[in-house]
Amino acid sequence: MATFNPQDYDIPAHFQHYPGDTAEDYLGPFFYHRDGDVCHAAFRVQPHHCNLFGITHGGLLMSFADYCLCMAAFTEDIASVVTVNCNSDFVGPSKAGDLMLGRGDITRQGKNLAFTRCTLQVNNQTILTASGVIKLTRRDNIQS
Repeated sequence: MATFNPQDYDIPAHFQHYPGDTAEDYLGPFFYHRDGDVCHAAFRVQPHHCNLFGITHGGLLMSFADYCLCMAAFTEDIASVVTVNCNSDFVGPSKAGDLMLGRGDITRQGKNLAFTRCTLQVNNQTILTASGVIKLTRRDNIQS
């Protein structure tokens, strides 16, 4: 299981890597930190994240948005999360070298589902907004 150092990607040191998801590691790597009920996420856009026009690939942005939505719902009492639905709106472009920042939070939460939203930004400019429905597995519901 790989662990990545945020400073190796010129990402502020208060972010941390969540180990264990090789797809996210391969795509990013992605980093996060929590501030109360809000989850902040970051990744540095690399040339291999861009399409042939030099713009960050939309599929990668959607994957990072999904990460933000899930990490917002992934609180201490939750053992695992799975995306049920994700809606994305592309607002602006980004390019290699940009520090992509995400902010995810829960808008509503029930026992088994969380409704989340996120905004991705570069230099305080919105790049993408997303909302999602996240399936929750609570730690106290796991059979030993």
